[in-house]
Amino acid sequence: MEHLKTGKIISKKRKEMGLTQNQLAGTLNISFQAVSRWENGTAYPDIEMLPRLASALSTTVDALLGYSGVVTDYDRRYDAQSYYWGLTPNSICYEIMKILPPIRPYCVLDIGCGEGKDAVFLARCGYAVTAFDIAEQGIEKGRRLAEHNHVEVNFFRADIFDYCPETQYDIIFSSGVLHFLPPERRGTFVESLKEHTAQAGINALNVFVHKPFIPPAPDLTKEEEKGAPWYSGELFGYYHDWRFHTCKEDIFDCDSGGIPHEHCMDTLIAQKEENGYES
Repeated sequence: MEHLKTGKIISKKRKEMGLTQNQLAGTLNISFQAVSRWENGTAYPDIEMLPRLASALSTTVDALLGYSGVVTDYDRRYDAQSYYWGLTPNSICYEIMKILPPIRPYCVLDIGCGEGKDAVFLARCGYAVTAFDIAEQGIEKGRRLAEHNHVEVNFFRADIFDYCPETQYDIIFSSGVLHFLPPERRGTFVESLKEHTAQAGINALNVFVHKPFIPPAPDLTKEEEKGAPWYSGELFGYYHDWRFHTCKEDIFDCDSGGIPHEHCMDTLIAQKEENGYES
């Protein structure tokens, strides 16, 4: 049974990377039949092979093995009564409401929801919200916040490296999370978001941007230290075929962790529209 579970994960990761069995086999210097046997559950990768396989698929050994009970630095950060990021909604939430006001319960997906403040705010405003994060402590605090505000939010734990939407959403929102994606995974990930966005729906995203004159934040977690900031305009290019409502870059002060520092972020709010061109 464990072979079958790991095989399904390998197959899913390979397809997300756009690799054939032959291509993955070539990267690992093995036969494509070996990859096929892993994926159909009749064989299992050698222990020595697992780190190479995880690297080739831009994931972790734990993720390949289907382990989800990992305590992250964010769990420790969120293990307090207070809310690490506060309770004030992200300004993007208000921009979302201007473009798609909740005249009906639009379906929202909040990727990397942290302690759930934005998900709960949007639910209070009348949206139907689904939200996930890798930190179980954050998810639990989000559930408590939703209960306190008498709203329903579908919170669950997931890793952006493993998650793929299973339905379409009117609004996909993510703030300060996508720098965890390595550059080679970003195109595939964004295409999945676009594919799972309903017609006339929006994607509202921001990403940390590399600037050589801004030092790293003093409160980086171990996970964040492994991340890769985006470059100016990189996010915008993935949405060249959508209508832009917001497209900007900001350098701003931050005191998360109690130490003043700066960040640079690109923010994009783009809307999916039908192609009006007829050939």
